[in-house]
This record gives sequence, structure tokens and C-alpha cells, in this order.
Amino acid sequence: MKLIHLSDLHLGKRVNECSMLEDQQYILGEILRIIDSEAPDAVLIAGDVYDKSVPSAEAVTLLDDFLVQLASRRVQTCLISGNHDSAERLSFGGRLMDAAGIHIAPVYDGSLAALKAALTLSDEHGPVDIYLLPFLKPVQVRRFFPDEDIESYTDAMAAVLRAANVDTARRNVLVAHQFVTGAVPCESEELSVGGTDNVAVCVFDDFDYVALGHIHGPQKVGRETVRYCGTPLKYSFSEVGHKKSVTVVEMGEKGSVGIRTVPLVPRRDMSELRGTYNTLMLRENYEGKPLRNDYLHITLTDEEDIPNAVSNLRVVYPNLMRLDYDNARTRAGGVIEGADRAEQKPPLTLFGEFYESQNGTPMSEEQQAFADKLIASIWEEEK
Repeated sequence: MKLIHLSDLHLGKRVNECSMLEDQQYILGEILRIIDSEAPDAVLIAGDVYDKSVPSAEAVTLLDDFLVQLASRRVQTCLISGNHDSAERLSFGGRLMDAAGIHIAPVYDGSLAALKAALTLSDEHGPVDIYLLPFLKPVQVRRFFPDEDIESYTDAMAAVLRAANVDTARRNVLVAHQFVTGAVPCESEELSVGGTDNVAVCVFDDFDYVALGHIHGPQKVGRETVRYCGTPLKYSFSEVGHKKSVTVVEMGEKGSVGIRTVPLVPRRDMSELRGTYNTLMLRENYEGKPLRNDYLHITLTDEEDIPNAVSNLRVVYPNLMRLDYDNARTRAGGVIEGADRAEQKPPLTLFGEFYESQNGTPMSEEQQAFADKLIASIWEEEK
């Protein structure tokens, strides 16, 4: 039994105010090519299909086209909502799509239908039951289990999965979207303060493979078969070092699970550059280099701010997303000490101390002369 695990498409996402729709359309095409090559029995999409609970028309169209492409290939597809999605909007038409092989987790209502396997596949080793568990909070679960003490996310997940009465003699797969304790997050995820949304990995013990979404870096949690596949694209500069991929799961007889990844190469990568403005603008440092067209975070090390730096740099690096400085001023952090006995200091001294605290370096003689002349002029006008 071969499964392909995807998650966190975040269709419609904007990164630093730049639309990622074209890049998302491209990477979905790459994923379809991998599906054609791998010929899986099912595709599992573990939530955060959209980036917003009310997605744009363009994002909805992009998902519609992707699902139609999967259905045309007669690949069984299982899909759940994540914390960025609206479960109600995402599951619209789900019962009609079942017949086309697109199985969307309904809004969780505590019923038997919500707790049984959404799809059962079979091979020479017998059945594989696939359970779909959309993103849930304790408050959404509590009312369905009035006799249980449900305070944490772990309590909620444990209650739901116990009620599913999973047959552990069969091979079982769970598709879920939660933050499992021990996972390593990055900047582009929405996590609760203090880790209150953590779920203990032990609640998944009845499942042979757990296809997780929510964390953007591919990784295992607790055991090899509890995995985040990560996003198909980089969605923040904290992900620059990530190697994006599609996770392929091959299940043999009960207890035998093989896992490998197939790399995804984006239309444009996300990279970081660092150096002085003049160095980065030297033709020999950018001409003919693929990185020039990446989505870029540039850090300038010039001590003085460069006028019109963003617009000038974009002539050479058209996909510059973010610009900042690393110099004595920014490292000093602009910390201003207490101004005790300020009235005893002459204005030029006070201004010089302020300048140094803001810029991390004292004024030059030329700057001091200019400031002294300006202060004298101001004071003369006030007399």
C-alpha cells in the first residue's frame, strides 16, 4: 500500500505582501508529476489547505483544479481542515465528492460517522483503515464527552480516538493537524503561547502511520511513523534551510512501514544575502547567478542607511522581500540610559550622547560642528 503525505498548502498565502499563488500553482503541478511517477493508492492532505478561513476566489479555484486533477487520475484523496481553514467551508460538497474519490473530513460533531474510518483500502496484506481528524480544540470536544475531564488538547485527542474503537489488529492510518509535543516549529506557524496546544504523541499509539500537518519543517515526532511532511514551499525566512519534499509511505504487512521523501524544487527558492550595498550591487557578484531571482532577505552591513536602497536593489534583485541592517547602530539596540542631571549638561553634549546611543558610534567632528551651529541658531531665535 503506497500513500503520499502532503500538508500545509496554505493556498492564497502572501509572504511579505507578495502573493504566492503562481508559485503554489507551479508546485502543485510538480506534486502531480510525482503522483504520476509514484502511482500511490491514496493522497493524504493533513490540513491548512487554505491560508485563511475565508479564502480568496483565486485560492479556491486553485484547490478546485488540483482536486479535479487528482480525481481524473482515480487517486483516492483524503483531506482535513487545519487551524487556518474553516471546516464548514472546506467540507462543502464533501458528500458529493466521495463518489469521485475525494474524501473530506466533515465538521466534527461527535457522531459515529465522525469517529469511523473515512476510507478503507485493501492490498495483499489485508485492509488499511484511514481515519480523518480535523483540527480540534478542547472546547469543540468537551460537549460530546460530558462524563470525561477534558482540559488539554491531549485530553481532547485521547477522548476522540478512544471513541473511534480502532481495531489494532488491522493496519490503521490517521490524518491529523495538531502540534505534537517535541516537534520543532518555525516562524510561519501559529502556536499557542506556552505550548498549551501540545498533544502528547502517545495518543496515537493505535495507528501504524500518523500523517500530521501544522509544522512546516519535515520531521518525525517520537517515532518514525508519526510524521510532519512539511510545507511544499518555504513560507518564511526561518525556513531557508528546509529541504521541501513529498513524503511517500509504503505499508507492508502489519508493523512494516517504509518512509522516504521525494524532493520538491520550487519555481523560485527563498534565500538570504548579506553584505555592503556596494558589494551586492557589483555586477560580478550577481550576474548569471540563479540566486538573483530568488525571494530574498537582504541584510546590509553599511554603517549609514542607504537612500532608496529597496528600489535600487530591486533593479538587480527583483524579488527582494525584506531588507534590514546589521551595524553598530542596530546592534546597540537604541538603548537610552537615564538622563539624570541633564540640566547640568550643555545641549551639544546631550545631543551627542543621544546620537551615540541611537547609532552605536560617536558623532564625527563634522557632525559635531554642524549640530553646534544648528543648536546655536535655534537658541538665538528663541531669545
